[in-house]
Amino acid sequence: MSILSTFPITKKWPAQHPEQIQLYSLPTPNGVKVSIMLEEAGLPYEAHLVSFETNDQMSPEFLSLNPNNKIPAIIDPNGPDGKPLPLFESGAILLYLADKSGKFIPQDGAGRYETIQWVMFQMGGIGPMFGQLGFFNKFAGKDYEDKRPRDRYVAESKRLLAVLNQRLAERTWIMGDAYTIADIATFPWIRNLIGFYEAGDLVGIKDFPHVTRALDAFLARPAVVKGLTIPKRG
Repeated sequence: MSILSTFPITKKWPAQHPEQIQLYSLPTPNGVKVSIMLEEAGLPYEAHLVSFETNDQMSPEFLSLNPNNKIPAIIDPNGPDGKPLPLFESGAILLYLADKSGKFIPQDGAGRYETIQWVMFQMGGIGPMFGQLGFFNKFAGKDYEDKRPRDRYVAESKRLLAVLNQRLAERTWIMGDAYTIADIATFPWIRNLIGFYEAGDLVGIKDFPHVTRALDAFLARPAVVKGLTIPKRG
């Protein structure tokens, strides 16, 4: 019997490689953070598609792993002290995988916490604000006659981009010369904002050249190219 068989989620998504990290996700900005990190770190993993079209995220099996019904989530069969570790929230997973692999986070205390600071900047600011802007620009919100909600999120998105642009003005990556989980957390959302959400002109993305320069470098990384398509949509 596999050690993972005690997790109800494996009944719906059986593990073909139970010795590997199990990833339950969808290629959204939050989802690909983890697939990109797994590819960058070279950690063996098995990906399972959680389809929103069939409400997989609301299934009892998925909720047993993440009661907040959001992707991504993982189970590491070889977690701390050799015990399996179930984990949700993309930022927490990035931190865990960075510690597990010893990669993409500074080893000195100050650098570590500064990196975590920028991961939190994405989690608390860029993700929620860009997501709301996407709703009001591309989805149901675009039909609202009152444009004040959209404009509120446009203004805040511009402010966040300006903060990031200033940070990158004299740095290759968010933390300097070293590529870290702060970049892995942030740039999928920048890509989504100007791509899928079609809001590049709305936020004036050309006014943030350091952001777009770093985004291009991010998208050129082989692990990013691969991770952006994992799990493959059905």
